[in-house]
Amino acid sequence: MEKDTIRKVKRVKKRIKIHKKAVAMTAISLILIAVIIAVCFIFFVPNIKLLGDKVITLKLDDTYKDSGIVATYRGKDVTDEVKIEDNIEYGKVGTYKITYSIKKGIFETVKKRTIKIIDDIKPEIILEGEEEVTICPGKEFEEIGYKATDNYDGDITKKVEVKESDDKITYTVEDSSGNKATVTRKIVRNDKEGPKITLKGDETIYIKKGETFKDPGYTAMDNCDGDVSKNIEVEGEVDTSQIGTQIITYKVKDKKGNETKTTREIYVTSPNGQGGMIYLTFDDGPSNVTGPILDVLKKRGVKATFFVINQSDNLNYLIKRAYDEGHTIGLHSYSHQYNLVYKSTNAYFDDLNAISEKVEKITGEKSKIIRFPGGGSNTISKKYSQGIMTVLTNEVLSRGYHYFDWNVDCNDAGGAKTKEQVYSNVVNNLRHNQANVVLMHDFQNNYKTLEALDDIISYGLAKGYTFAAIDMSTPLVRHRVNN
Repeated sequence: MEKDTIRKVKRVKKRIKIHKKAVAMTAISLILIAVIIAVCFIFFVPNIKLLGDKVITLKLDDTYKDSGIVATYRGKDVTDEVKIEDNIEYGKVGTYKITYSIKKGIFETVKKRTIKIIDDIKPEIILEGEEEVTICPGKEFEEIGYKATDNYDGDITKKVEVKESDDKITYTVEDSSGNKATVTRKIVRNDKEGPKITLKGDETIYIKKGETFKDPGYTAMDNCDGDVSKNIEVEGEVDTSQIGTQIITYKVKDKKGNETKTTREIYVTSPNGQGGMIYLTFDDGPSNVTGPILDVLKKRGVKATFFVINQSDNLNYLIKRAYDEGHTIGLHSYSHQYNLVYKSTNAYFDDLNAISEKVEKITGEKSKIIRFPGGGSNTISKKYSQGIMTVLTNEVLSRGYHYFDWNVDCNDAGGAKTKEQVYSNVVNNLRHNQANVVLMHDFQNNYKTLEALDDIISYGLAKGYTFAAIDMSTPLVRHRVNN
């Protein structure tokens, strides 16, 4: 029995020894295989080393510049043999790969670098209107408008979320990259705006002495209270027995106490023109001051006469506006060059016909009211044609024209340098016993005349003069012919 046990133990020990030897042989074999593989890798598999980061993040406007690589094969530098490919789309958000590969024999090595293009710029929200809006108490805010744009997504206005609270409106928008923008509009619930009074009829009314004045009427609308016409208070009465300027004042308040005032000017003039007539005339337009001059005339309810020349067609609308607003369009000259106009009788009428045709195209009416360049008394025409003014002044009348010189000169084309001088030159030479034809100009940048105009009108009306535009029934005011 003991002998059997001993034999079994010997057999187990032998087997263990054989197994250990086998394990040792296996380990040696694995080591040898690993060494062989390493040797093969070193000598037969090319190697690529990435320089720089393996993952690169770029912004939309960035352009990637490769950090480089180093490739070796069997101890030699083979970087130039590496094939580089990428799928990058610059300017487009996304994740892209740059692939570096090299093949030697049956072995190929591939390395990759990741490129992430991101958009980190917030969208922009632009509010229409003011950032602080005042609205009537108790009323809801009516959206004025807004627009949202993104550097990458473009117009994203439809994605804007709007939230309203008592004192503000919040606008929020997020682009496709998660960038978020927020702006607010402040809401002030208060009424600081007074009602608007609208006068029926003209703001300036002319009435002859002794006639009965009847107010044309008025209305008033308030931004919060609506129609408040019944609350208008009228101050002042018109006494038509007195020549001069009289003022009626209209005032109204809304529920918040905001008050608005406006006035109407009533000019009581002498009957039958006995107070004197003033004919304001403007030469050499239209220009950049013609529009403002027309604004003053419209405000004061005064009609005038414009002797026009050929200016840019871009200004034709001013001639049409003056005509439509009841002013007279007279003919001055097409070229306004004395050497051309006064070269001969035919030359003068060629010039006159040219400006006449232009005016007729603009207004639809043929004008027969004219003013000679330099006036009928000019002597410069002698330089070009002796005696031509004597011929022309008679010839234009025989052809049905009425020509007008002037008997009051504001001298804005001469010595007057300020609005005060222009004003004095006019008012100091007005006479009640004559038709006062006032020479003025609306040439480029003639602001001194523009600035004096309203005061001249006020003076004339206060002194009982009547303003009118020249027509074919107006008495001719002419100079003595000197050529």
